Amino acid sequence: MASEAFLPFGALKIKSRHQQYRNYLSDLTGYLLSFFERTQPLQDVDKVLAKVEADFEDRWKAGNIQGWEDRGVGSEKSDGISIDIDDYESIDELVELGPERLKQALAALGLKTGGTVQQRAERLFITKYTPLEKIDRKHFSKALTPEDLQAAKEVALAEAKIQRLCELVQDAIEETKGHVEKKQSYTYEEMEAEREEEEVQAESDSDEEEQQIYNPLKLPMGWDGKPIPYWLYKLHGLGQEFKCEICGNYSYWGRRAFERHFKEWRHQHGMRCLGIPNTKNFHEITIIKDAKELWEKIQERQGVNKWRPDLEEEYEDQEGNVYNKKTYTDLQRQGLI
Repeated sequence: MASEAFLPFGALKIKSRHQQYRNYLSDLTGYLLSFFERTQPLQDVDKVLAKVEADFEDRWKAGNIQGWEDRGVGSEKSDGISIDIDDYESIDELVELGPERLKQALAALGLKTGGTVQQRAERLFITKYTPLEKIDRKHFSKALTPEDLQAAKEVALAEAKIQRLCELVQDAIEETKGHVEKKQSYTYEEMEAEREEEEVQAESDSDEEEQQIYNPLKLPMGWDGKPIPYWLYKLHGLGQEFKCEICGNYSYWGRRAFERHFKEWRHQHGMRCLGIPNTKNFHEITIIKDAKELWEKIQERQGVNKWRPDLEEEYEDQEGNVYNKKTYTDLQRQGLI
């Protein structure tokens, strides 16, 4: 959306008689914010608007806001013709511009345009070292209050925010404009055909929603959204419930699902919490107590058959006496061997 769509009114036009425009800006900002948050939820809209406000302050002070170069103090009759005061070092240089050129420059800034050429030049030269908002109000063509200037700034900021939001949703705006233009090009027959098609589609959707699936046996649903055949239900034993305490008393329906669950993440997690490896030895075991008892037996069996070098490895001294590794090491450390 182009910035020309928002034309500033100037401070004198932002009073109560133009409150409707300010309300329009507020409503439009709220709508664009809502649309942006719904279509781009991952974007940080607060960060975007904060950057707009930061840039706006610098541009406002420099008078670089399009349409607000006079920062809200311009005259309604101003033709926008101004001069760069920084190019002039003295009042005499401004006098050489002539009365009409000075009048136009003063009007563009909202300053009084009357008086002699010398008085006009002196009044314009004040703006070289003094910001407009700090100049004595007596030099302005209209008596503006600080509230008027603040209102002008608020309107300009609202327009800047709207312009930035429109840039972010530019694609959606263009698509909407294209859709509206396409609608406007329809003939009466095409509009009637589209309306009838929408009504038929709405009726078919409502019929599908209202239609209830008859399932008195509460059979599981198949891939097509309908109950599976009863014979298939019986074949797979889906009416048989298996509970596993290790899985947190989770229920598995059917023998096939029960056998498969021993390799699934839920059962594996339960075994890890118990500190037991999930091997084939624990297949078909669903009780925590049984799993712990079996694990203790396996550990005992492994302890009996395990090779223990400190007790079973043998050493022989010079006299032919045989000791195990532990005893031999102790006697050697004591100097007895």
